[in-house]
Amino acid sequence: MRGLLQQVGSFDPAVRLLMVNQFAINLGFYMLMPYLADHLGHGLGLAAWAVGLVLGVRNLSQQGMFLVGGSLADRYGCKPMILAGCGLRTVAFALLGFAQTLPALLVASALTGLAGALFNPAVRAYLAAEAGEERRVEAFAAFNVFYQAGILIGPLAGLALLAWDFRAVCAASALIFGALAVLQARALPARPPKDRSTEAAWRAVLADWRSIAANRPFLLFAVAMSGSYVLAFQVYLALPLRARELFGERTGLVTGAVFAVSALAALSGQLKLTAWAKRTLSGPRAIAWGLVVMGVAFLPMLYAGSFVYGVLALVLCAALLAWGGALLYPFEMDTVVRLSGERLVATYYGAYNTASGIAIAAGNLGVGALFDTGVRWVPWVVLAGTGAVCAGAVAALDRGGYLRSPARELTLTR
Repeated sequence: MRGLLQQVGSFDPAVRLLMVNQFAINLGFYMLMPYLADHLGHGLGLAAWAVGLVLGVRNLSQQGMFLVGGSLADRYGCKPMILAGCGLRTVAFALLGFAQTLPALLVASALTGLAGALFNPAVRAYLAAEAGEERRVEAFAAFNVFYQAGILIGPLAGLALLAWDFRAVCAASALIFGALAVLQARALPARPPKDRSTEAAWRAVLADWRSIAANRPFLLFAVAMSGSYVLAFQVYLALPLRARELFGERTGLVTGAVFAVSALAALSGQLKLTAWAKRTLSGPRAIAWGLVVMGVAFLPMLYAGSFVYGVLALVLCAALLAWGGALLYPFEMDTVVRLSGERLVATYYGAYNTASGIAIAAGNLGVGALFDTGVRWVPWVVLAGTGAVCAGAVAALDRGGYLRSPARELTLTR
């Protein structure tokens, strides 16, 4: 903890505020979202298809609008998008607490996703710019600690508030985002966007998107890293399915414990792993080794063994996934900035998040189909292989010089 405080204290006030902002964002989000499906299905009595529709609209709204959110941040500045996202979340979460009809719930869900699409690329672009090239990796490492802390504490706070009512959870989450909006409106310095075009907005945005589409190193890197998001998402899919095999109806409690293990592993290992990697590895090699660790995480699941072994395998898998992700994350974020040529950074982050969202959706379908085969070892082998293939792809891009190529040489002129 002392090391974290010292590292955070060495950054500018704007960077520190963004880290606290991300903790509060995840606190408010994970305070509510893990319990939304139960509220919709049991509290409001919606059919299963309607519950899935509400949750799906949130994901589609967020993933589908990331690129737009990033473009808006580059054109109008990161601070306005951060404020707009926090404001929208305030409205959306308050509406979720009072909405009783499916149309109102769909509107609230869509606003929730749109809010994330507005502030996520903007926060990362702002952080990258404020930290500077020399300290970007350190900044993103500390940022991930705050990110994971919000994931750890949020569900626990939400569970405590559920003792009163689901509306209390929604009200608390809305208040958090409202307070964030006010705090950042007052304390976050405004940073005018760089290279703002004077041409019509839609022409400028289309030109930005064409430049990204022409940036082959960035596109190849996004494809190579897509598997990491599929692997990380298995905390929500494959591990709960295995937990159900072991624990039956007590799956919810076990899944919560798995989330806690994952967050604690990331919190305990992030700064140490980043410091070690900076001393001993290049950025691409750190990313490749992180992918290897994430793939290896699924190997303990191959052996059925006893009940006790099954529990230990779940815990070990969650921890290794978190440590692998912690190892690669700061270098991954830094690589996106470098491949952008430090221009249109928010737009690049938006495009990158959109690609990862598509990968998660396709990966979930694939992993679900693998479980439906009934051959219990197949999903774990494929997931382990995915980590190895993605690590090999990143290593190949590094050897080919793609991850060192500045994007500014490849983008279209405007």
